[in-house]
Amino acid sequence: MDLNSSKSVAAAALACLDLTELGDTATEEATLALVDRSTSQAGSTAAVCIWPRYVAAARLRLGAGSPVRIATVVNFPSGDLPVDEVVRETSCAIADGADEIDLVIPWKAFIRGDEQAVRAMISAVRAAVPARLKTILETGELKDPGLIARASDIALEEGADFIKTSTGKVAVNATLEAARIMLTAIRRSGRKAGFKPAGGIRTVDDARAYFALCQEIMGPGWVSPETFRFGASGLLGDILSTLGNGSPASDQEAGY
Repeated sequence: MDLNSSKSVAAAALACLDLTELGDTATEEATLALVDRSTSQAGSTAAVCIWPRYVAAARLRLGAGSPVRIATVVNFPSGDLPVDEVVRETSCAIADGADEIDLVIPWKAFIRGDEQAVRAMISAVRAAVPARLKTILETGELKDPGLIARASDIALEEGADFIKTSTGKVAVNATLEAARIMLTAIRRSGRKAGFKPAGGIRTVDDARAYFALCQEIMGPGWVSPETFRFGASGLLGDILSTLGNGSPASDQEAGY
């Protein structure tokens, strides 16, 4: 990827995009429209990230052999559900056809000092997930760099495949400051784990800033759909506009 080329950045961002519909009023119709947008003349997004109740319909819509993965959210957005309920939610989503699970950690308990609650949640869901597991830390609510670093370490120790900044449902979502802490934790872990910033990423220039940070911390060539995702919908419009395959992004995002 050439960071000086907007088209190169846009193409990489498209390949690493989890196109997202997690709006509170999301419908099956809107979700399937999102699924349809995940593939264009410019290429396919990495995944669609949708509510669990629409996973089966999205799987049917994508059909066999689609390169687009289906990601869904559990313990979302509050992070407050009991472990057994989240495991059931996860198992149902996998049965319906989900390829990836985005799990909100019990971040409120973590702020209160209960690290075991985080470990118990991640390890239980990890055991129920044969697919990729992304853990949402809600970094805008953790706020303290030390807490963000510690949450990242715990998630990676408990087997998360990705660590993700945010639900997109709070005042502060993805930031470059949180991204630096989380990428540094991945590098420190020595694991082949990925990073997903989510919420507020709307332009190719936004994407460029995250890619530059990844190159600085993880090295050139690290970014790929296997190691990096954007959680966004508004970003797609600017990507397609930059690549000459669509109109400019609106100011609104569907869900993130």
